[in-house]
Amino acid sequence: MRRLFPVFLLVAIMWVLEVLDVVLPGDLDDFGIESRESDGLTGVVAAPFLHADFAHLMANTVPFLILGGLVAWRYYQRFWAITGVIVVGSGLGVWLVGPANAITIGASGAVFGYLTFLMAAGVFTRHWVDVLIGLGVLFVYGGLLLGALPFGVAAGVSWQAHLMGALAGVLAAFWFARRPATVQLPAAV
Repeated sequence: MRRLFPVFLLVAIMWVLEVLDVVLPGDLDDFGIESRESDGLTGVVAAPFLHADFAHLMANTVPFLILGGLVAWRYYQRFWAITGVIVVGSGLGVWLVGPANAITIGASGAVFGYLTFLMAAGVFTRHWVDVLIGLGVLFVYGGLLLGALPFGVAAGVSWQAHLMGALAGVLAAFWFARRPATVQLPAAV
């Protein structure tokens, strides 16, 4: 259970912020990513914790718990670094290529990052557990990858966040899920 605590903590923050967004005056969603605007850079870190409404939050909560939980279970020591690369990579990518005059919010970039991290980790480590997890994730959630394409999402949904999250997940797997180097024994004398 200790390994899953970081994932539950992140989801709890998302839910607390959504409750505060409903209860307090103002709109926390304004702190999302506003593409190519300097004050929109705060959204790079804030956006995964902000959601348009409880339906949007719930749609991200379940896959975040499952996929993030798998990452935390398998890569507990590197979970925060993996999550940081995914969140910052996805956020900066959206900031660079997202639509003008729009604010992007939601944890789906992180969800797509965890998805591709788990699939790519199996390729990079070639460890049977990572391969099995990657295949399972591909089988169960692989259809989500269509959401990383412009025609794969409904109007108003940021396919850019999905795509940038997916790319950041592969990058995180490349950096943090590498196959351990084989030990070279000294030559016999």
